[in-house]
Amino acid sequence: MTPLPPVHRRALLLAAPALACLLIAACHDRADAPLPARASATRAANPATPPARPKDELETTASHVIGISYPPGLERYPALATEAQRYASQARQQLLDAAKQRPPSAQDGPYELSLEFKLDHESPEMVVLAVDGSAYTGGAHGTPLIQRWVWLPPQNRRLTVADLFPQPASWQRIAGEVRAQLRSELELRLDADNATPAERAAATKSAAPMIEGGTEPDPGDFAVFEPVLDGGGKITALRFVFPPYQMGSYADGMRTVELPAARLVQDVAPAYRPLFAITG
Repeated sequence: MTPLPPVHRRALLLAAPALACLLIAACHDRADAPLPARASATRAANPATPPARPKDELETTASHVIGISYPPGLERYPALATEAQRYASQARQQLLDAAKQRPPSAQDGPYELSLEFKLDHESPEMVVLAVDGSAYTGGAHGTPLIQRWVWLPPQNRRLTVADLFPQPASWQRIAGEVRAQLRSELELRLDADNATPAERAAATKSAAPMIEGGTEPDPGDFAVFEPVLDGGGKITALRFVFPPYQMGSYADGMRTVELPAARLVQDVAPAYRPLFAITG
């Protein structure tokens, strides 16, 4: 992975000419008034090096295949790029550890890691970075790897759902609305499949505890989210993303539920309400 820009080394390089001028002036007992102009000229001749884009990775061996790609422009947010690289590094290490522990008799193909990072939104107030991928370490299928980062450039930090909704009572309402939508979606699928009453009862009995277990009224169950934005970059809804296994089988795939801003903004912390199209 590409390291962060060598800020300290640049600072030393920029300071060296000014320091030399000061020493010469002291030796010749001359005034130091011209020094700021010299320092300015030096800085103009040595502009700051822009941060480097994180490097894509492609590694192919007999035991594993790793492919990681980063989007152009991510280097504009060095701290966010560091978060993305840390996520990729952890996934990479987990795959390599699994490959080392792989039984010699295993008949599966090479273990695989695939991660594709994308900048879904960029504005002065907010940046949204998404990664979708998978890790295969044997078995019938891989493990989906899904994450979202909502970044606030003015504060140079990540915005979490716990920041947005700090009150426990808010999560009772959010969990209740998400569960209601998921149950409604289940009913629509059963209608589309022309399920018999017995099939409907069995499916509902099976899905209910998984929905409940995957949507506890806690920020941890809603940590992966992405804003739905209007043309001006304001949030009109929040889309909660639930990876496979959180509330169903692999075959159920990734699930998403959108809640409109009008039903959320009353619970949003006041500091973040200006990000929403409806401020309450």
